[in-house]
Amino acid sequence: MELNKFLKKLDYCCCVYYVFDNILIKNEKIRFCIYTSKRFKSIKAFYRDKLGFELSEISNPEACILKYNKGEASFAIRKPIENLDGKELGVGASHWFAIDENIEELQSQLSEKGVTILGTINNTPFGKTLMVKDPDGYIITFLETKYDYQQ
Repeated sequence: MELNKFLKKLDYCCCVYYVFDNILIKNEKIRFCIYTSKRFKSIKAFYRDKLGFELSEISNPEACILKYNKGEASFAIRKPIENLDGKELGVGASHWFAIDENIEELQSQLSEKGVTILGTINNTPFGKTLMVKDPDGYIITFLETKYDYQQ
């Protein structure tokens, strides 16, 4: 089963959420995000082949747009615009995606594809999470939600 079949409607995932006193508070919608990559070609292949994202039809030799849910959510990966030698990428950055299906099944599929999984599945007040790391160090978190936040 492809990852896209796991993903919930991204109106949930494309918003900024804060946790305050164990209450999830929805804030403004995120419109677009760009990650810088030192290894542009291999990162593009990682998101497409291992995580199941689609590449946008927009052609640019310096960047690519990754999308899912027919483009409702997208983000870009681009070649560096400045020298990144000696700098660590991905520290403090994380992309979260809600999934509809069983997170244990997703963990198994990603593990079979050689994706770096960080720790075990975590139980949170909002559901189960699974974190993976891309080759540049960015953390992708998948959330099997307990609740429907589409209110």
